[in-house]
Amino acid sequence: MSQTGGSGATRIDYSELRATLDEVRGADGPDGGGPDRAGGAGVGRALGSLVRRLLGWVVVAAALLVLPFAVLVRTAVGAQQGLGAGAWVAVLAGILATGGILVLYAVVAGRWLGVGPGFRRTLRWGSVGAGAAFVVWALLWLGAAQAKSPEVRAEYHSLHPVLRLATSTVFLVDPWRVMTDAAREPEDYALMGLPPAESSLHFVQEDGFVHAVDLRTRGRPEWVNKAVELGFWALGFHALRHRGTADHLHVSLRTR
Repeated sequence: MSQTGGSGATRIDYSELRATLDEVRGADGPDGGGPDRAGGAGVGRALGSLVRRLLGWVVVAAALLVLPFAVLVRTAVGAQQGLGAGAWVAVLAGILATGGILVLYAVVAGRWLGVGPGFRRTLRWGSVGAGAAFVVWALLWLGAAQAKSPEVRAEYHSLHPVLRLATSTVFLVDPWRVMTDAAREPEDYALMGLPPAESSLHFVQEDGFVHAVDLRTRGRPEWVNKAVELGFWALGFHALRHRGTADHLHVSLRTR
């Protein structure tokens, strides 16, 4: 900048300042790859970090939600298969294990929320009550939408209690799944045009329960059918896709 004074007036020369500003705009503007581009990249990184963080929270929340159901069924299956426990003792083992998980959830939630002892007790009893309500529902009730026919729905109570817990869990996450068969008699195979299967787990076994159930696969996405099949395997059941008289998933307790 410079000052000139011919007639006593002062004039400021801005030419150098304009040149500097033009240089900055040329290097750092929208086409210069400077701060605007760096700022855009920073925003992109921030959004990417936020998305990854949200996905992480979703995965953790889903795992925490699934864990009590998995512990309930897997513990019951382990007690029945590994220890030879009776049906109701196996169910009780699953209930106790799941109750411990739910109480732990309530304790952690109470501390995280910073609530008083009274509300913490309410959280603990509420979580245990919710778990007990699910078990009662799973053992006693099958919706009409989940049964192929009233006859199949009436057969629900003949299923082994551990198998009822597992199928009810599936119905909870996949309410469009349909049970097509449970208990059978030897003459049922003749009606289906199949040879008699004397060792069928669809028959009432020595413990007084049916150890197998058929679930419809038609009308459900194939990836969902595969996920359900793998889920039953992971929980300790035998699961096999049958495509004989009708496409279905055959699920049974493993024979020891």
